[in-house]
Amino acid sequence: MTARRLLLLALIATSLLSRTTIAAPATSMPRAFTADAKKDAARVAANAKEHIGDSPDDAGSIATDLSPAITRPAVLAAMRKVADREISNYQPYFANSWTWCTLYAGLIATSQASGDAKYETPLLAVAEKYQWKLGRRLEHADDHCIGQVYLDLYFEHSDPKMVGPTRAQFDQLIAKGGENKWTWCDALFMGPPIWARLAKASGERKYIDYMNTNWWRTTDLLYDRDEHLFFRDAKFILRRDEKGRKVFWSRGNGWVMGGLARVLQYLPADHSDRPKYIAMMNEISKRLLPLRDDQGLWHASLLDPNTFNLPETSGSALILYGMAWGVNNGVLNRATYEPAIEKGWKGLLSHVYADGRLGCVQQTGDAPALYKPTASWNYGVGGFLLAGSELQKLASAKGR
Repeated sequence: MTARRLLLLALIATSLLSRTTIAAPATSMPRAFTADAKKDAARVAANAKEHIGDSPDDAGSIATDLSPAITRPAVLAAMRKVADREISNYQPYFANSWTWCTLYAGLIATSQASGDAKYETPLLAVAEKYQWKLGRRLEHADDHCIGQVYLDLYFEHSDPKMVGPTRAQFDQLIAKGGENKWTWCDALFMGPPIWARLAKASGERKYIDYMNTNWWRTTDLLYDRDEHLFFRDAKFILRRDEKGRKVFWSRGNGWVMGGLARVLQYLPADHSDRPKYIAMMNEISKRLLPLRDDQGLWHASLLDPNTFNLPETSGSALILYGMAWGVNNGVLNRATYEPAIEKGWKGLLSHVYADGRLGCVQQTGDAPALYKPTASWNYGVGGFLLAGSELQKLASAKGR
């Protein structure tokens, strides 16, 4: 891709984000990307104030009661340990933001894997609190994310009230012209899976059509077809690190891998674009394999693991979730990816503390950042539980 085209894409994305006309081309390249300690500290403080987790100096010892064996009992024990801590510590703060809905997706998966309703019951209370409605920003993918929880609960209970409000809001969005705001790669996890679920629940094709059109618009903007990775958003298209490398965020690409799994789960088998989604999962997965560290995990900056020298568990968990879903559903080659998935799960367990805390979770943000080994935030736990749910299915397929 030429520098001119990259610059044009960046300008188009800026216009989409600001809803203003495209300005004259910039005369200088964007600044180099470096970690911003002050900004990172501010995000940690803000996250803690929102009660979505914390980042203490000391969190005790790493758990010694978890087995990395890929058996249903061993995987479920790890899922329960991490999920139980999250519910015990944070249920009073449950809300409807994207951070919480990622956790809720993991809790629903834990409920399904364990058959224990205690992981689902708190989510019913959340849904009733918000009257089964999406967030306040009708066009914004982050405020769509909670709808995935509503639809998953609907598939469990078949109660029309669980889907009606979301459907009405999406019909309103389509009637308005459906302006696409999926201009950052995280949005491919937040938004598209709810549209795919709604198409399944309603039997109406228009929801799949909306999702499919906007997925590929975002892809055309942010997918690097040479590297087979996603830029987080348009400001990274031209940005480079201190060694001149492109900047790809592990959690951003984890969001895409998780989004692919959650869309393919409900995309009709005969949909004309289904092979494109499958090809994308294969391309990204293949590129990610050699970027793992010795634990089988990924660091915050995929191409700069030395500067960002801790593994990042939220991105790693989402990547493993997507890969494991792909193997379980015949999308990814089992012989190629199963060893990587098993090693990655063992790596994740090495960051679970004795009380169930999942450490090494980067705070909220839009780029690679530095964080403490003890840092734990709710969306990381959600990713861990989603990965565990697919590891359970992997174990079940082997009769373990």
